[in-house]
Amino acid sequence: MTAETPETGAENTLEQELAAAREEIVSLVTERDAERDRALRMAAEAENTRRRLERDKADAVQYAAAGFARDMLTVADNLARALESLPADVSDALRTGLEATSRELAAIFERNGVKRVAATGLPLDPNLHQAMVEVESDAEPGTIVSELQAGYMLKDRLLRPALVTVAKAKSAAA
Repeated sequence: MTAETPETGAENTLEQELAAAREEIVSLVTERDAERDRALRMAAEAENTRRRLERDKADAVQYAAAGFARDMLTVADNLARALESLPADVSDALRTGLEATSRELAAIFERNGVKRVAATGLPLDPNLHQAMVEVESDAEPGTIVSELQAGYMLKDRLLRPALVTVAKAKSAAA
């Protein structure tokens, strides 16, 4: 058994206090780092939310007219059908008026970013076209041979797919 001197006892107590202080510092540094990490994650989440809201707002402004434009497509379809079905003996004034109205509607669509989807002669694109009928044709299978109803885009979004007839391979039985 060794005899403890007052100096040795004081040194042990100081070393224990120093060790406890080091542990507390390590604990506080770890807690600070965790809080800093949590704060950075919250700031990043807030920034992501802000960006998402800005993007949603821009989309809402850019595509606000989508419902109205979709409704106007019916008017354009009916006007086109009226022009196609005009009898030969109809007055030139009526024909000219309907054609002018059709051109004006097309110009309004163009100014507002509404564009017709290209279809006839192109390969079927399920993102833009809806195949309604398959017919035997000399065209390559999967090629659009006719358009039943025009499709339209609003800027880069599809308003309505084009309803189309698609070529299929000719059958060998003949």
